[in-house]
Amino acid sequence: MTSRTPIREYRNRAVHRIGSAYEDFVRTGSLSLFRPISATVLSRPEVRTGEGKLALVSGTQSPFSQIALREFQTSAVSRDIDTAAKFIGAGAATVGVAGSGAGIGTVFGSLIIGYARNPSLKQQLFSYAILGFALSEAMGLFCLMVAFLILFAM
Repeated sequence: MTSRTPIREYRNRAVHRIGSAYEDFVRTGSLSLFRPISATVLSRPEVRTGEGKLALVSGTQSPFSQIALREFQTSAVSRDIDTAAKFIGAGAATVGVAGSGAGIGTVFGSLIIGYARNPSLKQQLFSYAILGFALSEAMGLFCLMVAFLILFAM
């Protein structure tokens, strides 16, 4: 019996199609099972980024390579990391303003204690207090400037 039945031919074609689709899946998309879609799609060499969309450069289209055609923001992961780093840096720079406030309080507290101990040095103590206040306030303003530079200039 050398002739093939239509059922056998249909089955052989189906097995061949499944095999080629499986090979294509293993070749292009097997890592997508283990990594997030953004990391998988952005790290594959056959994918190029456009303006907010992804497109396949190669002409092969299989059901498994349709994952790359999803529409999402291409640099969402890196943009989120950059934004988080900006906020952390700005928050750390803003802590310096609290140090400035503590410094101003210490300067005027020392002025009151010094005046209570020796009232005759009132003018000299007051000039030193104003100098300490100015230096402490300058450091606080410098910290705020760095925080705003981190947020808006980078």
